[in-house]
Amino acid sequence: MKTMRFKFLAGVVVAAGIGLALQTDVTNSTAEAAQTSAGQNDSGSMAAALRPFIERQEIAGAVVVLATKDRIIDREAVGYADLNGHRLMGVNDLFWIASMGKAMTAAGIMILVDEGKIGLDDPVVKYLPEFKNLVVADAQRAVEKKMPETAIGRSALVPVNTPITIRQILSHTSGLPFRSKAEPAALDLLPLDRSVLGYAAEPLVSQPGTAYLYSNEGINIAGRIVEVVSGMPLDVFMQRRLFEPLKMKDTTFWPNASQLGRLAKTYAGTSGTLSEVPISQLTYPLDDRQHRFSFPAGGLFSTGDDVAHFCQMVLNDGVFDGRRYLSSESIRLMTTKETGSAVAQEYGLGWNISGNIVEHAGAYNTDMEINLKSGLITVFMVQRDGSWKKDREKDLMQELDNAEKAFTH
Repeated sequence: MKTMRFKFLAGVVVAAGIGLALQTDVTNSTAEAAQTSAGQNDSGSMAAALRPFIERQEIAGAVVVLATKDRIIDREAVGYADLNGHRLMGVNDLFWIASMGKAMTAAGIMILVDEGKIGLDDPVVKYLPEFKNLVVADAQRAVEKKMPETAIGRSALVPVNTPITIRQILSHTSGLPFRSKAEPAALDLLPLDRSVLGYAAEPLVSQPGTAYLYSNEGINIAGRIVEVVSGMPLDVFMQRRLFEPLKMKDTTFWPNASQLGRLAKTYAGTSGTLSEVPISQLTYPLDDRQHRFSFPAGGLFSTGDDVAHFCQMVLNDGVFDGRRYLSSESIRLMTTKETGSAVAQEYGLGWNISGNIVEHAGAYNTDMEINLKSGLITVFMVQRDGSWKKDREKDLMQELDNAEKAFTH
């Protein structure tokens, strides 16, 4: 399974790369021009391309950020963060970025790899002993023996051929399922130490290293390993070692009161009938630190600029603002195929791979892309539950093609 990605973002990046020499003269003052009191900058070509989709209520609003490895080229906000409250979308508004946080969790692991505290091919059981007796659900054996579905869990189990490794949990080749059957409906109700106990108690879907299966469980296990090795809660480690150094001031598992005031509302529905909905996978109130727990596979909130800063560090070979945070080797491993020769799916460590593009999307259609060839970053922020573009993709592509021309000339 490959994370859904917005094809138009790759087009924007490639087209922008053609005009890179021109764009390097564009300053942040240009990017911030024409902003309203709400912090909205809706005068650019990206906003113009998205506006028809807002007028048709296919989305409520969006933020687009374009960047190179050392500067923000353009940031645009269009539409509404709150339709009922008539609050305009602002360039600094907050979004639930969901699975985009997987790449950030992978970066946390790679910090410890660079420090020699973790090896990518170390077995998970080295750090989490509860994973010592893993078994695999042998579907072929169940078919051959004509076992009823209710008996498969008890009878069609075989030991793992090899222990799962850290490389495999970061590249979704561990054999772990997407999520545990024992987890509550909301994914932030259990601390990581309890979550991983449930993961270890259930069989794998496939033998480690033999198949690609996108897995929240794997990334949550990675987050727990960060806690065990660093001696810090995951959120503290990520804040100290990644978010604060990269000036990601609004990236958090628990938005505070001020940040909640800038949180874009989530919408669902068909074209013209958008309705506000809660974030179904999380627990409210979102600032509750007593009953909500860090969820490294998809619990982070962030802004367009914050995500762009993270991408700048990756694009700039592990360096941000002149300081190195990850080694060149760690960046190479994160952004090249790490799924092994037996698996066709191209996935690095926390990133989807497609040629020169590395990318990760989130559940509510947020997306971040890095074009390694052109050297441009695109961050798209929206809170749209479900697909909004299937029947409008040709129109969207045409409008954004026009926007690219306006932006690059």
